[in-house]
Amino acid sequence: MVEGLFALLEKIGFSHPLHPMMTHLPMGMVVGMVVFSLIGLLWKKPQLGETAYYCSLLALVSVFPAIAAGLLDWLHSFAGTWGLLIIIKMILATLLTVLLIVAVVLKHRGAPPRKLALVYLLCLACAGGLGFSGGELVYGG
Repeated sequence: MVEGLFALLEKIGFSHPLHPMMTHLPMGMVVGMVVFSLIGLLWKKPQLGETAYYCSLLALVSVFPAIAAGLLDWLHSFAGTWGLLIIIKMILATLLTVLLIVAVVLKHRGAPPRKLALVYLLCLACAGGLGFSGGELVYGG
């Protein structure tokens, strides 16, 4: 099934991996939620905290297609072979998804901006780890 999908894409001229183009939205939103949250705290602007929250929602929604594309690329390019970097990426992707859910739930429960900023920073750490391990996986170290 996976090979059929990639064969179809190649027939229409698309021979690139799917995952890299899907990661920009969730990773960009993670960076955005951290930046808006921290600036909102520094400048005491609660509306920037709201913007950070909306970034977290978009990151949460968009992380699922990025993970699905990553799984497809892993099956296609690495034949589903388990390696340390794949295991790290799967753990970090799961942790990022859980942290994004926690961030949304905490916001709905009225968590203070500092607590949300901490969760957002943990999300950023996961995103950084995902990007680094992905780069190592594809380009080697």
